[in-house]
Amino acid sequence: MPFPTTRMRRLRTNPRVRDLVRQTHLRPDDFVLPLFVKTGGDPTPIASMPGQSQLPLSALKTEAAELKSLGVPAVILFGLPDSKDSTGSSGGADDGVVQRAVGELKSADPDLLVITDVCLCEYTDHGHCGPLNDFGDVLNDDATELYAQQAVSHAAAGADMVAPSGMMDGMVAAIREGLDAEGFSGVPLMSYAAKYASAFYGPFRDAADSAPQHGDRRGYQMDPANAAESLREVALDLAEGADVLMVKPALAYLDVIRRVKDAHPGVPLAAYNVSGEYAMLKAAAANGWLDHDRAMLESLLSIKRAGADVVLTYFAKDAARLL
Repeated sequence: MPFPTTRMRRLRTNPRVRDLVRQTHLRPDDFVLPLFVKTGGDPTPIASMPGQSQLPLSALKTEAAELKSLGVPAVILFGLPDSKDSTGSSGGADDGVVQRAVGELKSADPDLLVITDVCLCEYTDHGHCGPLNDFGDVLNDDATELYAQQAVSHAAAGADMVAPSGMMDGMVAAIREGLDAEGFSGVPLMSYAAKYASAFYGPFRDAADSAPQHGDRRGYQMDPANAAESLREVALDLAEGADVLMVKPALAYLDVIRRVKDAHPGVPLAAYNVSGEYAMLKAAAANGWLDHDRAMLESLLSIKRAGADVVLTYFAKDAARLL
């Protein structure tokens, strides 16, 4: 109908009407909180990520209780090992920091969904996501074999889901085969299927002590210029047995989230609101340039609106308190 019969403002003026016709909803149970875990000591604040800390195992019971009170249902774990070597062997150790953290969290709250990041960059002394050849390149197939061993150790420790992030070709198939062979066929796999070589990972590398000692990860993570390529990556991971897909980062890749969701509408889709996206909003808010709470919720809402079913975010507790 022509104006003035059609007036869009009728649905906006009354806040109760606005709420009634809202098309995208944000809830605490949409969130997964990333946690950086270490074996001992006190919580160590992460300077580039205000409000976040490296947590010792002894602090995890308190963390689990707080998440339960806020209605945040899930965490994803990143380990800070006591020692590193060229192959990241501590990542797959039965008594590794993540494996112990899984036990602590499940003991504190059996209902907490515990997801584990499966990669080697936190555990190698060179900071790359797998063992290297003589030229400094990651050995793809050797890495996937180690990922499978690591995933099995996480599942044996009680992890509810594993999430490979190394962007190695064939990693999902290797992990699925390894889990199934060891009796963990019921453990789902959330793949970092479209993970870009992004500038927004800087604070994470400080938090996880995982910056490459030479070169970078552009040889295995995706080119930020390529969107259509993401559809090839996610299709391959689905064919190899991925149960949940992920796009990382989130805010700079909302178009990719939308493409992936349109291509695979029936597959659960996660998006990782990464450390740099978190840090820049925190910095702007600290300088008084943005309203922290409004900007945070608007950012998270945009990720859901783009098509994500699940949002991995360091804002999980802040947002849950408001919601």
